[in-house]
Amino acid sequence: MRIRFGYVSQSMSLWDASPSKTVTYTRFTQLPAEERMEKLLTVTAANLNNTERMLHYNIGHEIELYRFSSSIVPLATHPEVRWDFVTPFRDKWSGIGELVKKHRLRVSFHPNQFTLFTSPREDVTKNAVIDMEYHYRMLEAMGVENESLINIHIGGAYGNKEESLERFRVNLKSLPAHIKEIMTLENDDKTYTTDETLNICQLEGVTNIFDYHHHMANLGEGSLEQLLPEIFATWEKRDLIPKIHVSSPKSPSAFRSHADYVDVEFLQPLLSILHSLKQDVDFMIEAKMKDLAMLKLIEDISKIRGVKRISGGAVEWK
Repeated sequence: MRIRFGYVSQSMSLWDASPSKTVTYTRFTQLPAEERMEKLLTVTAANLNNTERMLHYNIGHEIELYRFSSSIVPLATHPEVRWDFVTPFRDKWSGIGELVKKHRLRVSFHPNQFTLFTSPREDVTKNAVIDMEYHYRMLEAMGVENESLINIHIGGAYGNKEESLERFRVNLKSLPAHIKEIMTLENDDKTYTTDETLNICQLEGVTNIFDYHHHMANLGEGSLEQLLPEIFATWEKRDLIPKIHVSSPKSPSAFRSHADYVDVEFLQPLLSILHSLKQDVDFMIEAKMKDLAMLKLIEDISKIRGVKRISGGAVEWK
């Protein structure tokens, strides 16, 4: 059994490396008309450069998993702006993609909580499709769309979970098939449990990402011993190692909030089940300290009897 580790968006170890620098729409409109496009180009260039820095950092540390920032391109989906962010940076997008492919990195996106398909409002669904298309377009510009993931949550319950789940299935028909093919669904910490999310994934033929912290905050009916093999089965069509999101509670009173680091004791039940299943998995660390939390967790897991660190970003457990 092997576990590879990754982190989200920005390395805490690199100076001034945010890949999410932004321009608000208000600030954009305050600029003279002739300066607006230049501002978008400048900020996007900085974000792409920092994304490339992150990838080089990951390559140097043998970290094979990485989640791109969803905010690389400012105002990309704003209805009054929606500009061509590919053509001016075609070589840069391609270069980032070549790094990913050459070093066999596993990359993904996770759009924000407003990208959902359960809303009764048609405009919310239309905006969700636009946002998913934006993320797909970035992967396509890199040339890595077929090996990558765009992960979302099911969404809200709107007072009736059963109706909302049916509406999700109807609204999801608006999403182009090629984007749905690389979409994943994740259980959340308040509304849709692991078993409910798995059921929708099975009905829609969508790959299921399991979030352990969310599961513990929002327990459903099934046990992990029962659920995990079924979750892993949803990955077979993509021929990819199953991915699990990992974090731990900030405190007992703020259980849903992510702590700075990951408590290996909190993960112990999950680790034991994975070991019994002999299942290779990838852990995406969602702790506040990002790569620092990831590196500490690798060290902590490496201390478990039988576990051996086999690279900067992976362990093996016999």
